[in-house]
Amino acid sequence: MPKYLLLKHYRGAPAAVNDVPMDQWAPDEITAHVKYMRDFAARLVETGEFVEERALAPEGTFVRYDGEGKPPVTDGPFAETKDLIAGFMVIDVDSYERALELAGELSAAPGAGGKPIHEWLELRPMWGEPLVITE
Repeated sequence: MPKYLLLKHYRGAPAAVNDVPMDQWAPDEITAHVKYMRDFAARLVETGEFVEERALAPEGTFVRYDGEGKPPVTDGPFAETKDLIAGFMVIDVDSYERALELAGELSAAPGAGGKPIHEWLELRPMWGEPLVITE
């Protein structure tokens, strides 16, 4: 079965219908949103379509090898995923059509005022097999 990555964005995607930043939501609105996400994932566990999901912490660092003896860490003046990507979910489904269906459903998670966000999610197919360390 093909695997797909669903990316939730802070910004960079087109604006959601209910485009109120999460830091402006009431605590019960955040709780309802998280519950929706967990319930969605639990249903996919039952159907065998769930692989993994994570919310991402706001901090992060770009790392690059700059040569022998030079410090490898750099944060440059460019858009960084820590500013753009809020979280992800990996699904394992029978078809692209099913991935679209699930992404549409996830887009309806509640936000401010308890209304669906109708956020844009990025759907990306995953290639190949994961690297496995056997040590």
